[in-house]
Amino acid sequence: MENYSTSLNGAFHALADPTRRAVIARLGRGPASIKELAEPFGGGLPSFLKHIKVLESSGLIASEKVGRVRTCTLRRENLAAAEKWFDEQRAVWASRYENLDQLLTHLKGENDES
Repeated sequence: MENYSTSLNGAFHALADPTRRAVIARLGRGPASIKELAEPFGGGLPSFLKHIKVLESSGLIASEKVGRVRTCTLRRENLAAAEKWFDEQRAVWASRYENLDQLLTHLKGENDES
């Protein structure tokens, strides 16, 4: 459970920033170079590389340098851990809402009998 929690912490930290979320969304379409990923943001490359480092350290992306070009790819299996956590939370809350609906229906039935 500790490793699961640690990987989720890193993933959620990485996804907390809109620039990093945009990078993840772009990599969902396929691998891309750092230069290509940085273009839409117009800032300096050094500040953009900090985002890449956060994403790499969270395990959400991997990069590989060939010659002078560093290419990033999405590590879908690590993104799936966050998705699994959301699915688990969604199921818990769906069950709670279902229980609340049943209680309200029961209480309404008791009030209708009075």
